Amino acid sequence: MKYKYVIVGAGLSGLTIAEQIANNLNEKILIIEKRSHIGGNVYDSYNEDNILIQNYGPHIFHTNEKQVYDYLSNFTKWIPYEHRVLSSVDNKLVPMPICIDTINQLYNLDLDEVGMKDWIEKEKVPIKEIKSSEDVVLANAGEDIYNKLFKNYTEKQWGTSAANLSPSVISRIPFRFNHDTRYFEDKYQGMPKGGYTAMCDKMVESDKIKIILNTDYKDIIDDIEYETLIYTGPIDYYYDYKYGKLLYRSLRFETETYDQDSYQEVAVINYPNDYDFTRITEFKKLTSQEIPNKTTIMKEYPGFDDEPCYPYPTQEYLDKFEEYKKDMDKENNTIFLGRLAQYKYLNMDLIVKNALDIFQNKIKGD
Repeated sequence: MKYKYVIVGAGLSGLTIAEQIANNLNEKILIIEKRSHIGGNVYDSYNEDNILIQNYGPHIFHTNEKQVYDYLSNFTKWIPYEHRVLSSVDNKLVPMPICIDTINQLYNLDLDEVGMKDWIEKEKVPIKEIKSSEDVVLANAGEDIYNKLFKNYTEKQWGTSAANLSPSVISRIPFRFNHDTRYFEDKYQGMPKGGYTAMCDKMVESDKIKIILNTDYKDIIDDIEYETLIYTGPIDYYYDYKYGKLLYRSLRFETETYDQDSYQEVAVINYPNDYDFTRITEFKKLTSQEIPNKTTIMKEYPGFDDEPCYPYPTQEYLDKFEEYKKDMDKENNTIFLGRLAQYKYLNMDLIVKNALDIFQNKIKGD
């Protein structure tokens, strides 16, 4: 087999750059994917009750990048959707991220914007230097908020204390001094009308793109002639773990279907202090499907033994990645792309933008 470009991984990174190469450069591309489907972790499918399930947990499209929104709009129409999350704390369901309503409901107060700012100011813990995610919450919201909403949830999600995690992990979660209960504030928000898999299928419709599923690229790469490899898998695996294994957090999912119209108040409810799972998702509330007398939920159990989802943001593994990064920078005919290869947490909009930028600057620009 002979291809100018071989792409390892059929997630959003690989599909975006494949689509750009095929339709802008008219070049033949081979995508090699070890799973049985394309789309990576945004893959969705219909269950036996015709309810559209996001098989790897909830994925909500949101971005301020018009370029990304316009690009993906070539492959899907959008269902308007603004994500709202509740957190189960002290037998109450309070909005997340923290806003005026969160504080008022949690502490039976009646604060306005000024009152919330004064209340938070009194709760804050003086932190000289922000070194961890624990420091972020303590410095911004105080110890009681940390204990109620963040401490146990973070330990469940990552398998370690927030004190051991980079500040960037929790810095992504905003604190709002208003009544905005939306999880995201981005200009463009929604769900792909036919689902993510249908969107991904459209991205790779070109006859210039060949996809091989259920295959480890190392099993066949020596039999392929190619000029450029675009790699989106775990970076330690690419280098045969020469500097040791990197740690990736994974998720295990359990789905349950009920003979009722609705299971919970919103699409996602977090459980920071109860149960082994972190959250429950009810999919009909994400996709606006109208399936009477049936609804499907999903419980998420974080761990280390399933498909890798997130790089592990402790200093030990970030330092280990830097060893791999030195080798990555020396590569001439390999491009590294995506969360697992770049060992960096990226929302799906930034994954797409990164792939578009790489195509423009490193491939089309050659």
